[in-house]
Amino acid sequence: MLKRIQRAGAALFQHADAVLNRAFGEHLNPLYHLGTLAWWLFWVVVASGLYLYVFFRTGINEAYRSVEHLTLGQWWLGGIMRSVHRYASDALVLVASLHLARHFVFDHHRGFRSMSWITGAIVLGLLYVTGVNGFMLPWDRLAQFVVIASAELLDWLPVFDGALIRNFIAQGGLNDRLWSLLSFMHIGLPLSVLALMWIHTQRVAGARTLPPQALAVGTSVGMVLLALVRPVVSEGGAADLTSAVSPIGLDWFYLWALAALYEWGPALLWVVLGAGAFLVFAAPWLPPKRSRAGGFHMLAHPDNRIVPVRASERLLEAALRASLPVAYECRYGGCGLCKATLLSGRVDHGAYQEDALTATERKAGRILLCSATPLSDVEIEYEPAQAPDRVEIRTCLARVARMDRLAPDVMRILLDVEGGVPEFYAGQYVNILLDDGERRSYSFANPPHEHGMIELHIRAIPGGRYSEHVFNVMKTGDALRFEGPLGAFFLREEGDKPVIFVAGATGFAPVKSMLEHAFHAGVKRRMVLYWGTRTLADLYLRELPERWAREHPNFTFIPVLSEPHPEDEWHGRTGLVHDAILADYPDLAGHQVYACGSVAMIQSAHPAFVARGLSEHDCFSDAFTPAPRPRRLAPELVRLGGRA
Repeated sequence: MLKRIQRAGAALFQHADAVLNRAFGEHLNPLYHLGTLAWWLFWVVVASGLYLYVFFRTGINEAYRSVEHLTLGQWWLGGIMRSVHRYASDALVLVASLHLARHFVFDHHRGFRSMSWITGAIVLGLLYVTGVNGFMLPWDRLAQFVVIASAELLDWLPVFDGALIRNFIAQGGLNDRLWSLLSFMHIGLPLSVLALMWIHTQRVAGARTLPPQALAVGTSVGMVLLALVRPVVSEGGAADLTSAVSPIGLDWFYLWALAALYEWGPALLWVVLGAGAFLVFAAPWLPPKRSRAGGFHMLAHPDNRIVPVRASERLLEAALRASLPVAYECRYGGCGLCKATLLSGRVDHGAYQEDALTATERKAGRILLCSATPLSDVEIEYEPAQAPDRVEIRTCLARVARMDRLAPDVMRILLDVEGGVPEFYAGQYVNILLDDGERRSYSFANPPHEHGMIELHIRAIPGGRYSEHVFNVMKTGDALRFEGPLGAFFLREEGDKPVIFVAGATGFAPVKSMLEHAFHAGVKRRMVLYWGTRTLADLYLRELPERWAREHPNFTFIPVLSEPHPEDEWHGRTGLVHDAILADYPDLAGHQVYACGSVAMIQSAHPAFVARGLSEHDCFSDAFTPAPRPRRLAPELVRLGGRA
């Protein structure tokens, strides 16, 4: 039932969007700016209310006269302000209701959005109560009805137990303190609304608080014109508790509940109001639940940044939360400004206007970030609204906690980081900062869930400035600085395609990080590691992947030596590592490959893998050279290389 209601509501909104797009254009469609319009109307209500408060007198005998003076004696401003205040309040409740309804029917109220939903629902409730409270202040016959009906409704609750209505039995039962209380409520409640609106806005990535200027001006002018055409006036003269309220023009927008009180009785009305409130506040947790437990990752170009995407989060929300300079306007699939290209992965395109994303564009891999939610890790490319800001990279101080020579030319160092290890993705790397500002890049060899220290595998390079320092000078306790994490080489955990890891020499370090993370995360896909080195001694942690193969049925380890020594007595695979893969896999379609090693290895392997059917979207590479300033590979060779 709920699903059908949501589908029907979403279709209705989409139809209304299409109509208003033709009338106002995509950029000024008011249904795309409900949140910002609510903010604007709130400030219109506050500004007009402050003017009215200057002339309002808070007394049983003065309230009605002061309002009448504003309405009739000062019609050219006070009267217009009263009407604008009333109509803007109506519009604010209507806009806030539509805003909440839209998020409900499009199922944008669950999971991480639940706090925004709850605060929004409380804001709407407070706006409604504030509006009802506002009807009491003029102390005309309508105000008399609202006050008495509200007292009777509240008196049904045990906490009041009939005490309120006794104040309204006779004219002399009231005093000026009542109007002081009502005025205080009419000021205090909007202050609470403002605080909650601020909290609500802070929960939304990239939230705006001002509508387009044309929409703000048009809305304000419309309020003024409506005030001139149909001014708000007092109902039925001054209140008189000595006589019953004669028929009045009841405001069914705000006061339907008070009218229902005399049709249903207080008990049934409280049941209806309580049940409605319960359903609204429980909506994020009501079935059907469609969110998966975890989230995905988005690799965004041209920023070359990895952005986490929460369960059921739209890509635009994730991009804005990460401060990517994505162009957007409507956030509802109507304007097409946030159009991007999906390079790899799968998405649910969601609901959008056909004019914003044509069938031809969708077939070409185009998506709307504001409506697309990921079904796997994704890679996208978008046109920035401005030049991407330089990502702030954390610079850390660390001390060498331990050094282990894993092979004659491979040193493992463990770094104790001051302030703790920064959060990173398996496959990323750090730049060691040298005294003269030069950098040396080394991948994390430990998985992200091991927070104690950073593990690096450093290979000795003849004549290498930093590697010679590590092997000949560095000792436990030495301090060093590094920046990171860096790079966009990371493991896509979702999907069911078998994964082939290719490591060349110390390219095993990031692969080790990714595999240990995969085992920790419970990845069940078939995974095989081909580790290529020259000699047996270069397989410096051979026993580790061998142990993984024994412990994890979905993992296989295949070492490959290109130049084994006779004394190695090697009976395993020989030759180039990528040739071993090609021999084992005549068809690589339906596989994913993660390769990390030298530039030469990547340059040789990539075209050969693609020629065997491997999709460009399933080939992830990180290439490195020992040169102080690594040259960049052609983009078609290394799509995701963080250091190439």
